[in-house]
Amino acid sequence: MTTLAATATTTVTAAAPPPAPRRSRKRVLPGFGLTLGYTLFYLSVIVLIPLTALLFKTFTLSWGEFWQAVTAPRVLASYRLTFGASFIAACVNLVFGLLIAWVLVRYRFPGKKLVDALVDLPFALPTAVAGIALTALLAGNGWVGQWFEPLGIQLAFNPNGIVIALIFIGLPFVVRTVQPVLQDTEKELEEAATSLGATRWQVFRHVILPAITPALLTGFAMAFARAVGEYGSVIFIAGNMPMVSEITPLIIIGKLEQYDYAGATAVAVVMLIISFVMLLVINALQAWQRRHAGMPA
Repeated sequence: MTTLAATATTTVTAAAPPPAPRRSRKRVLPGFGLTLGYTLFYLSVIVLIPLTALLFKTFTLSWGEFWQAVTAPRVLASYRLTFGASFIAACVNLVFGLLIAWVLVRYRFPGKKLVDALVDLPFALPTAVAGIALTALLAGNGWVGQWFEPLGIQLAFNPNGIVIALIFIGLPFVVRTVQPVLQDTEKELEEAATSLGATRWQVFRHVILPAITPALLTGFAMAFARAVGEYGSVIFIAGNMPMVSEITPLIIIGKLEQYDYAGATAVAVVMLIISFVMLLVINALQAWQRRHAGMPA
């Protein structure tokens, strides 16, 4: 019996086909090690090394000197203006950017391609040109400003002009982030909700909004980050009055022109920390929203 079992096992083994050779997966890019190494090197050169140099330059100050540099009344006023105006502009762009993306995706009308191209204009337009154009438009003798000036509403050379300029340069970030997500949303879900008796607002609230919320938060974060660091388009329309309409990037430029490099880097570090914390909070909200909606993180 043992001989027969051994013979049968040998026969089955001999009859079994040999395992197919594993084919190595061909990738377009080089291997993981080389790609990861290049990625880390590129990020280090472009991002980490400059930020590290910024921190090391700040360490040349004592704690008292650092605190005095970043808490001066003029600097604190610039923080409030810069981050406040950036937040307001990002909120406005969040609403109107969604409306523009909705119209471009869901409706057909004459000149749609032209409107779609105009959305990208702030991307291509130099910031200085944008600032000069907005100043000429919103000043007291401008095409738009001349109608508001008699009413006591001044649109240029004050914080109002700063918010308008930041809205102008931040709008494309929201539109271009939300637009492809709206295009990919399944209209069958909207039709199913409508057939079940849902109103238009209920369809938007429970079907569309959860799908586009991560894109909205991303667009908001990008518009806010761009507005915080904006300089060229703002200085022409802000008026640059200390304690009133002076933004933090202008404070940094002023310190650099006075050869106060350590003070400039100290203010820049505070802006970097605040911006990083706000972006971290927004990313955490995105992750929470994705988990709540059952989407992959």
